[in-house]
Amino acid sequence: MESPALLHIPGVPSYVTFAFIASILLITVAIIVRRSLSLVPTGTQNFVEMVVETILNLSVENMGHKWGERLFPLMGTLFMFILVSNFFGLIPGFDSPTANINTTAACAIPVFFATHYYGLKVHKAGYIKHFLGPIWWLAPLMFIIEGIGHLVRPVTLSVRLFGNMMAKHILLGVLALLVPAVLPTLILALGTLVSLIQAFVFTLLAVLYLAGAVEEAH
Repeated sequence: MESPALLHIPGVPSYVTFAFIASILLITVAIIVRRSLSLVPTGTQNFVEMVVETILNLSVENMGHKWGERLFPLMGTLFMFILVSNFFGLIPGFDSPTANINTTAACAIPVFFATHYYGLKVHKAGYIKHFLGPIWWLAPLMFIIEGIGHLVRPVTLSVRLFGNMMAKHILLGVLALLVPAVLPTLILALGTLVSLIQAFVFTLLAVLYLAGAVEEAH
């Protein structure tokens, strides 16, 4: 279900349109910040550096310096894109791309492939040990259980984000009808908090999945 959007291109779903707008916005901000870098950050540079440092620390603390820094661009891109897409749902006439399962799946599937790509890159054939468990005679059963668990990861990642964003969209609409007087404050504050938390949770889970893939199996 899609709500009427301010910007609608015939034949193009609104979530695709606003996903491109989010991407263009992030690229534009990145170019502006890069061209105006200063030793004493102010304004936009200060905010961007704060976000970058937060996600970088999250990656490094869970994956170590080598892989945390190497995979930070993926984690940072996911966080910023999801955050901006979530915030779009708070703007009248805008649609939130992450309130559509196609967008959230497009974010979750690369995490799935990156997890196993880097797992194989680091451990080679030894990566299979991550699926076998510590008890040799339970290895076949553990392999099936772990395999199912890994296959379900992109589904849970995409459905969790989609469900929360859709629920937020419906909740804000209902609250706006019931208590329109406080819409600019309490309701938007709630939507902002939910948008921020869900972007962070998605990124945190992606970091943990990748950390589990590159660490040594025990």
